[in-house]
Amino acid sequence: MADAARPVGAPACGGPSFPVPTMPAPPVAVVGLGQLGGSLAAALAAAGRPVSGWDVDPAARDAAAARGVRITRELAGVVVLAVPLPAMAAALDGLAVDPDATVTDLGSVKVPVLASVGATLGRRFVGGHPMCGTERSGHGATDPALFSGARWALCLETDTELPRWLRVAEVALAVGAEVVPVTAAEHDDAVAAISHVPHLVAAALAAGAAEAGPLALALAAGSFRGGTRVAGSDPGFVTAMVEGNAGPTAAALDRVRDQLARPWPELVAAGHAVVTAASGRRTVRVPLERAALLALGRAGGAVHRRLAAFVEGWVPGSG
Repeated sequence: MADAARPVGAPACGGPSFPVPTMPAPPVAVVGLGQLGGSLAAALAAAGRPVSGWDVDPAARDAAAARGVRITRELAGVVVLAVPLPAMAAALDGLAVDPDATVTDLGSVKVPVLASVGATLGRRFVGGHPMCGTERSGHGATDPALFSGARWALCLETDTELPRWLRVAEVALAVGAEVVPVTAAEHDDAVAAISHVPHLVAAALAAGAAEAGPLALALAAGSFRGGTRVAGSDPGFVTAMVEGNAGPTAAALDRVRDQLARPWPELVAAGHAVVTAASGRRTVRVPLERAALLALGRAGGAVHRRLAAFVEGWVPGSG
């Protein structure tokens, strides 16, 4: 029987004290107001969530302020680092950060960020990566609806404080994303296959078509545009991403090469089977415990709602 004397969501004894869903949500501060950071800040402001932000670019600051974001160097609550990977370690330099703030990031690679930012901030840091960027960049690409329906990977390491993880998860849920619990290493292996290698393949397709000559490019239609869309991304951003995750990306690229070596009818059939497979969802409730949350992510599921002592989510399957 539940202990009626303790608050909903609090541990019976000795465990972490989880924030109760009905408690006031902490403010959010976004460092870097380009496409991802600007979109996040705009979405939170539109939802009525207290949000502040900072960017070294005055134009980005002005654009965010026009969307209801308070511009300040003083950061508290949940602090989100939305800056390029090479700038991540120094993103908080010169800013006043509340010593109890929870810090997260939106970087596309997690192990190197955990080794740099995480080593400095310790248990205050929770690594994250929303899977929703486009080939556009900068504050002009801001879209408050960018996160709606997106998967948001959120790292649960052995020393991650679950109450802080939950506060970051609540930010993701507030803008319409679904949270996928992962470890940093699992994340980097997964995104190498579904994000980093596709950028390299897109670049190879574009360069190969150019070698075929002007006629080939003039005839290029839907399949070529779809296959090369991300080749229009900022080259510096893509280079930092793939080089920052070099080991998993090389392994994932080897798997693609192995697939290309298969008989073509067999390869075509295998790929078609993957992308046309029937997919259903089964709703599950998961306790606020690291192993259970990671099992949800490893099963291909995600969290879509915060309850008291549980989260509600789904895993692939019927029901």
